[in-house]
Amino acid sequence: MKRILKIMLAVAFLFGAATTYAQSPADKILGVYQVEEDGHKSKVRFTKCADGTYQGQIIWLSQPNNPDGTRRKDLKNPDPKKRNTPSDQIVVVYGIRYNAADKCWDGGKVYKPTNGKTYKVEVSFDDAKTLRVKGSLGPISLSRYWKKIE
Repeated sequence: MKRILKIMLAVAFLFGAATTYAQSPADKILGVYQVEEDGHKSKVRFTKCADGTYQGQIIWLSQPNNPDGTRRKDLKNPDPKKRNTPSDQIVVVYGIRYNAADKCWDGGKVYKPTNGKTYKVEVSFDDAKTLRVKGSLGPISLSRYWKKIE
């Protein structure tokens, strides 16, 4: 009888541990996405920050170098301290939190390195592998679709 009780407790513990490690809906955004804009390809990795927000950072560019062979930098950034950031390390989405009621991530910003502008952002999934990134400036908005690859 003791042996059966021990087995039942072990099984219950394993099921409890499995649910502890199950991914929350908010963490669905975590991973790497293929991005294509203005004929340029890049990869963006979403991670969770210590404060509970999420951010997306460029981790790869199809064209990381200038025509002269030097590494591209974030030269159009309005913050002079960030202008030396290599283009394949720029944080392009930051400060977003999961909004369970609307099933989206919002409250943050999206940064467009090609023009140095920052916009309000809302991020949601169109399907399991397609992330919709909607940048807004007042009543005007524009959506881009990123494919999850990892």
